[in-house]
Amino acid sequence: MRQRVGFARALVVNPNLLLMDEPFSALDVLTAENLISDLLNLWQEKKTNTKGILFVTHDIEEAAWLADKILIFGSDPGYIRAEIKVDMPHPRTENDMEFRKLVDHIYTLMTTKPNVEEQRVTQYRPKAIGLGYRLPDVEPGVLTGILEYIYEAHEGHCDLPELADENYLDADELFAITEILEILGFARTLKGDIEMTKQGKAFVQADILQKKEIFAAHLKNVPLARRIRQILDERHNHKASRSRFLSELEDFLSEDEAERVLNTAIDWGRYAEIFAYDSNTKMLSLENPD
Repeated sequence: MRQRVGFARALVVNPNLLLMDEPFSALDVLTAENLISDLLNLWQEKKTNTKGILFVTHDIEEAAWLADKILIFGSDPGYIRAEIKVDMPHPRTENDMEFRKLVDHIYTLMTTKPNVEEQRVTQYRPKAIGLGYRLPDVEPGVLTGILEYIYEAHEGHCDLPELADENYLDADELFAITEILEILGFARTLKGDIEMTKQGKAFVQADILQKKEIFAAHLKNVPLARRIRQILDERHNHKASRSRFLSELEDFLSEDEAERVLNTAIDWGRYAEIFAYDSNTKMLSLENPD
């Protein structure tokens, strides 16, 4: 019995394989950097008998700092999209040219659509999605701010790592923003860069009222927003309950995800003033959209 306890303790304290799932994501930058340095020291100086570390992260720079091999995953269904062997010696610094090339390469892999031919931005078609698509949860004000920044600071074309650094965006936030900008047809991503379309530039140059009109026109690319407006137009009183659309979404999504996606579509629709929503009665309508 004593031997079994000792063996179990050895596995916990000194495992053969260490599994780490975003261990530093909730920490401040300085603390995270110190712990990353400690982890590297333990590994490189062989102060543990651990033979490997499997590290899950959404932070691209963190992966570039730590990894000997990086796996990039795709979704729907899950698959390994790319495998990168990293030969850079430690310690690595973010100002090193090889480090920046690696980060840029990862961004490129994560934003390049498989089997999609390159095309000029003037020929770009917005990303097509279905009714049950998991819309990124991004506020219109954030989209507007990012577009204005790309236009004013980078003349409409920007390197994604640079955009993330300059606006303090983590990878999840950055990719959510770029995804919806592509869906709306305001920008496209290619080879680790983001480039505004003519429509995106027109949106930035417009006044507040014109922005709402342009945003409303581009919401036609979002089937859920289009569906809500269609139902409201067809009904004699131009009203429909929130639950009516939740029920439809739950054919595709879980209850929680359906709630989140509908909230996002409602926020966008209200900003564009294509419909109104009363949070007290939980009714959507065409009455005084604001």
